[in-house]
Amino acid sequence: MKIHRVEVSGLVHYSYVLSSQGQAAVLDPRRDVDVYLEYAHANQLRITHVLETHIHADYASGARQLASSTGAELWLSAHDKGEDFEYSFPHHEFRDADPLNIGEMRIEALHTPGHTPEHLSFLVTDLSRGDYPAVLFSGDFVFIGSLGRPDLLGEEAKRGLANSLFDSVTHKIASLPDGLEVLPSHGAGSLCGAGMSERPQSTLGYERHTNPFFAISRRESFVNRILGSVPPFPDYYRRMKRLNSAGPELLDGIPGGRALSAGDFQRHIEDKNAVVLDLRSPEAFGGAHIPGSINIGAGPSFNFWAGWVVPYDRPLLLLSDGDAGIEDARRGLIRVGLDRVEGYLDGGLRAWLDAGYPESHLKQISVEELHAKRAQDSLVLDVRADSEWHAGHIAEARHIYAGEVTKYLAELPSGRPLHLICASGYRSSIVSSLLLREGFREVFNVIGGMNAWNAAHLPIVSSTAVCAT
Repeated sequence: MKIHRVEVSGLVHYSYVLSSQGQAAVLDPRRDVDVYLEYAHANQLRITHVLETHIHADYASGARQLASSTGAELWLSAHDKGEDFEYSFPHHEFRDADPLNIGEMRIEALHTPGHTPEHLSFLVTDLSRGDYPAVLFSGDFVFIGSLGRPDLLGEEAKRGLANSLFDSVTHKIASLPDGLEVLPSHGAGSLCGAGMSERPQSTLGYERHTNPFFAISRRESFVNRILGSVPPFPDYYRRMKRLNSAGPELLDGIPGGRALSAGDFQRHIEDKNAVVLDLRSPEAFGGAHIPGSINIGAGPSFNFWAGWVVPYDRPLLLLSDGDAGIEDARRGLIRVGLDRVEGYLDGGLRAWLDAGYPESHLKQISVEELHAKRAQDSLVLDVRADSEWHAGHIAEARHIYAGEVTKYLAELPSGRPLHLICASGYRSSIVSSLLLREGFREVFNVIGGMNAWNAAHLPIVSSTAVCAT
């Protein structure tokens, strides 16, 4: 038996290829499935089964796409019946304690509700070495150092799911051996749980001794602790649940590969009401950009922030320096269900400017300049995560997490300078571009963010300030 892990940075999503005797099963595949096809071809494997632990909320599933591409059988949880979200496309129903044999490998389904009602974990045994289980693929149930959040279905359902999570931890997996390897579907940085370790794998025994949720024996204490630990809830999670229960559309390749002239690009903006995603650095975006564009810099965090802030009901256009980051962005967008990518600007912003089309600018400010003018009638808006804010922030700053700023637009002063700050300038540039789209004019992005502020030994406080989150 062989296990191959595939990681998507930003979403910190882990999928797995399990193989034995020339056959393979893929667990929780991402939307762009060519990585599994290439791995199977390189290792002379035939993908016979595609499995999912649950109906995902943070990314668009590739299970249906991969099954269609390979002819593999699609095995999904049978425990979705009567729940808020049910699979609505053909599949084999995988029930608790059902076995699936592939070569000399046995995969047994364990119904482990809590993160979602239908959640399955997979107990895998390498039969060539005996009948002793080797691995627990825990999905979004057990993370390394944490557990899956139980609040995905809203306020009314979350306490019930938290109780189910307690039962899954204390009863369902209680008899499993300590030596069992635990391989989850996410790692540190995912919002599917809080406080995850940087390690991608562990053992059940180690989690029993070190995972704080395993140490809570009283149900009510467990429920209160897990519900009090949940990270911010991205609005796009609801859309992903609907998308994955219905089944994402089958794709014929990765959309958005067409190079558009400046004229065609401008016509897409005007005629199709398309949204421009600018993949360049915050500094480049500040220097000049197409009016109304959203700045999400290319890199591992692109798909995460695209899910948070990009409109899902509008055509999308991409802009970068040449072709840098274009293909990764196209893949990142479909991973969060944003399929309407029309193409990218051939020649980048220079082609746009050479054609005489209008440009906008985002004011940039250094930390020294910001410190000097703080006493003036301006607002510092810190868009970092709660943990970063509590570790130290600028006195009298306001804190709203970057993904939630658009919920508080009515509370932001339109006639007062707004200075956006994060750790490095990346997230603050995203939010700054959103504010410019919404008509705010006096917007400044703080160059280098709190990293530069701290490096300059400027004052910080760790006491509470005005906080909207």
